[in-house]
Amino acid sequence: MSKTKNKKQKFHIACQKGDLAKFLLLPGDPDRVSKIAKAWDSYHEIARTREFHSVTGKYKNTPISCLSTGIGAPSTAIAVEEAARLGVKTFIRTGSTGALLAKMKIGDFIINTGAMRLEGVSKSYVRVEYPAIANYEVVLALIEACEKFHYRYHLGITASIDSFYVGGGYPGFQGYNQSHFKHFLHDLIAAKVANIEMESATIFTIASLYGLRAGSICVVSDNFVTKRFRKMGRESDLAKVASEAVYILSQRDKLKNK
Repeated sequence: MSKTKNKKQKFHIACQKGDLAKFLLLPGDPDRVSKIAKAWDSYHEIARTREFHSVTGKYKNTPISCLSTGIGAPSTAIAVEEAARLGVKTFIRTGSTGALLAKMKIGDFIINTGAMRLEGVSKSYVRVEYPAIANYEVVLALIEACEKFHYRYHLGITASIDSFYVGGGYPGFQGYNQSHFKHFLHDLIAAKVANIEMESATIFTIASLYGLRAGSICVVSDNFVTKRFRKMGRESDLAKVASEAVYILSQRDKLKNK
């Protein structure tokens, strides 16, 4: 179900204190938000502005929210910054990705344990030597959720980039390229980097600096090694595994508090 709240906007994400749960899923595409929320017991819409679409609900009686970030690091940083100010403690990126290992099949899940900071936003926060690492509790919860539903998954380091085309190994308009771009994908593959996407490094870095938890799980939509490509799919499965990970984390948090 969907019910839009008529509130005075606050911040770019148009959310106020109390709108978002402590657990927040972060897809890029605003249209994926309602698809993810369908996996929950109930939900209602909070706001829709710019690239930011937010809903809040419950999954297995656990409060949970979802907020789209748009494409890339700058808008993602805005989403994380403002959500943190509103009390969010755990962030989980849920999106699509291009795989760099031949063993990864279209539709597989990749749980990223860390990220190469090839985007520019995280460099505004801290020196490049600072690592972008996923929180181990979130990683373990995502693994457990994948195991529960018998979903095929992989663990690995992602490369978070800023430029989808030239910076992502694709030629620019009219074939534009630079010599050092031509070896970009080969270098990543040689380093056993698992995948390419555009948001995880920013989320990991900011969350770590602020003492918050962050993780990332993406579905493989294409594979640069096997040259197989497909439109993003498995939104319902992605929603199930990310939401189940939130439930697992909430139960563990209760035990820790005791």
